[in-house]
Amino acid sequence: MFKRFRRLRINENFRQMIRQTHLSVDDFIYPLFVVPGVGVRKEIASMPEVYQLSLDEILKECDEILKLGIKSIILFGIPSTKDSIGSDALSDDGIIATTLRAIKSKFSELFVITDLCFCEYTDHGHCGILDHVHQTVDNDATLEISARQAIIHARNGADMIAPSGMMDGIITTLRKALDENGYENLPIMSYSTKFASAYYGPFRDVAESAPSFGDRKTYQMDSANRFEAINESLEDEKQGADILMVKPALAYLDIIRDIKERSLLPLCVYNVSGEYAMLQAAAKAGVIDYDKVMLETLLAFKRAGADLIITYHAKQAAKLLRK
Repeated sequence: MFKRFRRLRINENFRQMIRQTHLSVDDFIYPLFVVPGVGVRKEIASMPEVYQLSLDEILKECDEILKLGIKSIILFGIPSTKDSIGSDALSDDGIIATTLRAIKSKFSELFVITDLCFCEYTDHGHCGILDHVHQTVDNDATLEISARQAIIHARNGADMIAPSGMMDGIITTLRKALDENGYENLPIMSYSTKFASAYYGPFRDVAESAPSFGDRKTYQMDSANRFEAINESLEDEKQGADILMVKPALAYLDIIRDIKERSLLPLCVYNVSGEYAMLQAAAKAGVIDYDKVMLETLLAFKRAGADLIITYHAKQAAKLLRK
């Protein structure tokens, strides 16, 4: 006698009843990119339907997001002036601080996560203060200004901060700074396992954050290293991270599963720009059914162990899931 697995697949209603992994609008975090000006809605050529938005357009976008049932955004800022230390990110009058106040004033129910990094704010495109001797980022000097940036975000209304620079000790540093300044209840979502990936290319178009020299391999992770990837996330958990992350997602489903099996913290994945752009390009070429492949991809992240998904597909997926 052989096992007839198809007995559980014959009836469509029953297939839905016993489905083991579910995708919901509640899973999504939608990235938004704010730029100076008024009436700016600049589509990014490498990322169709993704835009640089001025503050007035960001507010319109937040209204649409909430109407679709999406509860959270992650906010990135592109200032008008950049310098060697990313000073705009350290000011209450900077683009992120100003945008935070405006969003939270009008949409208090929207859960706003802020990307905490310096690559969008520095004139050299790296994620902190430079170590010119070794042609990399000075880890400990960057920790100091990251703590200042975290307080700016907290003071101006962030619901969660998400440090993305892969500096050693960043979670300990931020947790201490937040707690000492009365923000002990503000959660930290760590970019705990972030690879030095070729999948980030289109993001650097929208965030205007391409390094002016070299790359980020001295601080982001080698994509070949499975055990180091696990160790990075577990260390951030020890330091006090509230949520862990794997970035990118699609080529790292094994790492998502590895970390999920070793930690009880919520796990987020970042469905990055290159992954998004590939599906858009394939759809334009007519070689895939975009809606079906997109939902299948997002479901794969959940099946691998993700609890939350940062994705540029969020609005499109939300519309499909509501049908």
